[in-house]
Amino acid sequence: MTILSYMKALNRALGAEMEQDPAVCVFGEDIRVAVSNVTTGLLKRFGPDRVIDMPISEQAFTSAATGAAMAGARPVIEFQIPALLYLVFEQIANQAHKFSLMTGGQLKVPVTYLLPSSGSRPGWAGQHSDHPYSLFAHVGIKTVVPATPTDAYGLLLSAIRDDDPVVVFAPSGAVSQREDVDYATLGPVPLGQARIHRPGTDVTVVAVGHLVHDAIAVAEELADSVSVEVFDPRTLYPFDWPALAASLERTGRLVVIDDSNRSCGMGAEILATAAEEMRLVAPPKRISRPDGAVLPFARALDLAVQPSREQLRTAIEAVLKHS
Repeated sequence: MTILSYMKALNRALGAEMEQDPAVCVFGEDIRVAVSNVTTGLLKRFGPDRVIDMPISEQAFTSAATGAAMAGARPVIEFQIPALLYLVFEQIANQAHKFSLMTGGQLKVPVTYLLPSSGSRPGWAGQHSDHPYSLFAHVGIKTVVPATPTDAYGLLLSAIRDDDPVVVFAPSGAVSQREDVDYATLGPVPLGQARIHRPGTDVTVVAVGHLVHDAIAVAEELADSVSVEVFDPRTLYPFDWPALAASLERTGRLVVIDDSNRSCGMGAEILATAAEEMRLVAPPKRISRPDGAVLPFARALDLAVQPSREQLRTAIEAVLKHS
């Protein structure tokens, strides 16, 4: 067995796909020197024609990736800051995403948009710490948020191989994770397939991204009195609704913990769909960033805005009061 870190998982997945498919290339800023460590060693292995440093014009090179994909390439774009997605939302949502639909599938746009260390990082403050995955799920773009190194590896493989645009958020809160793995068993993880990290019978906790680890920790703390099922969607669009329905058949109670803003967020969508279509014996609860949250520079204030284990414990206790 070997220890695999989250960032090394992304690096290995990207290198493996570039090795097996010459159409895979990487676009981004400072990727030849591997500022984020995701592209470490790739320039030496694959050369400057496939590891391409781009100027600071995200809209331009995101559009160029769309054209390259339609011409047969499989570009992976690394964005170092999540807020850059606001700049290129038009290029992704209104262009790359729609070409296949508007041509009846005659055009494919296999671009992967990778966000290493997305969400809050100490000292990155308001313009660098957003987690806008709900925006992409809202418009129907395939959106994944891996919580573990093995899922980061497998979901990135699947994203690169997919013929549609896929946005991959690699949360900052998860990048310190490490797993014992057998490299021979690593492989793609299907998009749209959830994972149960911990089975339970009293309450289902749906946790997005790095919050899976907080949910597991809280579940273990409460294990003597509450049986908590920890449900990791892995893919936010398409969401694995059948798996969630099966979980709620077992538990009947739902708490969602989601590191995005409250209004129109992923947590709201999960609660609404569960309330409309699934078995619930108690009103569900959600934990998120506040409405319109902008993360402050001061670390104590930054942490105060983010979902916490204490909030999760309180929500679990609240849904258990209803029989």
